[in-house]
Amino acid sequence: MCLGVPMKIMEKDGDTAIAEVDGVRREASLMLLGDEVNPGDFVIVHAGFAISKLDPVEAEETLRLMREVFRDEDMA
Repeated sequence: MCLGVPMKIMEKDGDTAIAEVDGVRREASLMLLGDEVNPGDFVIVHAGFAISKLDPVEAEETLRLMREVFRDEDMA
């Protein structure tokens, strides 16, 4: 299964960012984004690429739902 994960931009250097979710940091390319992003913004990261900018409220709700689903899978 492939997932795009909402992640918060922590650092930005040109077309590369360090994004974080739940304490996990990953490098993500910003080359595919048409929108300007800055530290503090949320993006969907898939396969090492930020593929879209995300509203912070929507990002937090998506993360809440993902945590709930994956927590339930871990318990099964």
